[in-house]
Amino acid sequence: MSDTPVLPVTFRPGHTRAILLTAGVVIFLTISAIGLLLEQLGPGERLSFVVTGALVFWVLTLLARVRVDADESGVTVVNIASKRRLDWAEIVQVNLRPGDPWVFLNLSDGTSLPALGIQPGIAKQRAIADARALRALAEARSTVSGADERG
Repeated sequence: MSDTPVLPVTFRPGHTRAILLTAGVVIFLTISAIGLLLEQLGPGERLSFVVTGALVFWVLTLLARVRVDADESGVTVVNIASKRRLDWAEIVQVNLRPGDPWVFLNLSDGTSLPALGIQPGIAKQRAIADARALRALAEARSTVSGADERG
């Protein structure tokens, strides 16, 4: 069980997150500075530059917030605009096939949930290792919870 990490554990695309947050700060500061330095702009126009920079930063922050939190009782999948809590027993399979943009969780209700917190974009080997670790946790925890239910 060397693939099974100690709980609690958080999986997130670290490099992508750092790039998005850094880009967000740089874009916000650049757009705001341009708006404030252009002398021919009125106060409302300057404010619109700052607000535009803030909106870009907010969108990049939403993109950077993706993660998968695993603990003793289950998994919380935080995607761009949603957050879902799952019990271990609900996760039937953890998939990261070649060409997939992120991990997909096959659920006991027959649906599939994308887990954007594990994505092979910049750090492919890290994503593969994280997907294997989550798979090992799901397999180990679903047998434990199944044994608990049987008694």
